[in-house]
Amino acid sequence: MSNPLDRFSMDWFSLAGKVAMVTGANQGLGMAYAVAFAKAGADLFIPHFTEDVSEITALIEKEGRQVHFLRGDLTQRDYQKACVAECLKQYGRIDILVNNAGASAFHDFDDYPDRYWNLCIDLDFNAVYFLSKEVAHVMKEQGGGKIINIGSALSYTSDGKCPPYTAAKHGVIGITRNFSNELGRYNIQTNAVCPGFLATEVNAELRKDPAFYNKITSRIAAGRWGELDDLMGTMVFLGSRASDYLNGVDINVDGGFFTVL
Repeated sequence: MSNPLDRFSMDWFSLAGKVAMVTGANQGLGMAYAVAFAKAGADLFIPHFTEDVSEITALIEKEGRQVHFLRGDLTQRDYQKACVAECLKQYGRIDILVNNAGASAFHDFDDYPDRYWNLCIDLDFNAVYFLSKEVAHVMKEQGGGKIINIGSALSYTSDGKCPPYTAAKHGVIGITRNFSNELGRYNIQTNAVCPGFLATEVNAELRKDPAFYNKITSRIAAGRWGELDDLMGTMVFLGSRASDYLNGVDINVDGGFFTVL
């Protein structure tokens, strides 16, 4: 029997030869996840909704990795199945799935539109469940894989005017734990990453409001908002062999936001 201390290697963090499917990775935080995987040696498959994929294509190819795309609506079961089929056609396997694509919609609670509720629940919750099940079938046959769900600070608390997003992100933690229980025996690990407040283009205007910016910053133990590269190492770890005994866990990458009153 080999000695565990001798067996461990930094090569366990490599994703060379792996294929990662990252939903919505043509923009935002998903782009950072995809680039992190490419830097670690993985090829990418990206289901997406918006048309432009030029930036993420250039970033992946800069790392010497391949990337393929399929555009569609992740709330549709036929599209979910088509993504799995197309990824297998291009690469023959799926080693990592990141359920990143999502939507949020803010409106007064008393007359919150049904269509906003349905949109958020379908994309942020139902699509995570159904796409993960499709990919899990592939991972079982392969002998293992990694499912990484994307939660939020609202996976643990709530905010005004966004009931479906809050409900969905709470649900993502439940899905993560359920899948870890169901799939662990097949060497499939399911974990969640819950990003804190990241300085991105999406919240650039919000950060210009001193009251809001200072309110959030005062709750971050690190004393600053996160940058995209603050997330990338955690994603590579969860996609790699180094995390094989981590299952059903939600990791807050938030600079200590969740620990401060």
